[in-house]
Amino acid sequence: MTLATLWPPIALTLSLAGITTLILLVVGTPIGWWLARGRWVGKDAISAIVALPLVLPPTVLGFYLLLVLGPFGPGGWLAGMWGGRTLAFSFPGLVIGSVFYSLPFMVHPLRGAFESIAEEELEVASTLGASNRQRFFRVAVPLARSGFINGAVFTFAHTIGEFGVVLMLGGNIPGQTKVLSIAIYDYVERLEWGHAHILALGMVLFSFLAITTMMIVDRRLRLVRI
Repeated sequence: MTLATLWPPIALTLSLAGITTLILLVVGTPIGWWLARGRWVGKDAISAIVALPLVLPPTVLGFYLLLVLGPFGPGGWLAGMWGGRTLAFSFPGLVIGSVFYSLPFMVHPLRGAFESIAEEELEVASTLGASNRQRFFRVAVPLARSGFINGAVFTFAHTIGEFGVVLMLGGNIPGQTKVLSIAIYDYVERLEWGHAHILALGMVLFSFLAITTMMIVDRRLRLVRI
């Protein structure tokens, strides 16, 4: 049992979680803002769609993503642009699936943080001549920093622990789609308990540290704001 044996799925999982978190910071921020401050028709429907991954079985989401990203769906057409046949069973496909599956874990903390901002604080910025863009980046974003931190930690940790979606969408291809959760499942199937123990214990410790860090940071930010 060597680090060279265990490192590939670890590195692949960290890459997947990091890329997914960065994408969702960009995508989830405007969604969280619109859901928090918007007054438009259809807001509840969009909110329900964002929350679907929280209640849908991962295999259901993975199945439909497999159809969409497969050779006969839009994913096949996109892959054909660079000579491929499908986005399924590939790392880019895992990224797309992870973005959809982890979306609520980024959007919900951001929405809560944006909703907690008093309207008076934004109105003061307006009276000082700030544009909507300046109000958002100079006032709303700093005040919602706890939501950004919590969303990033939740998204990263949730992506680390994905199983159903990545199994349906990516399979078990070493170096391409064999992430940590799949590697643990594979080791258990092959009765390689030592490898499974190391990876599983590492994920337990990581999850504990992620949640503890999030709680500490959130508490300190609340004290600073008070």
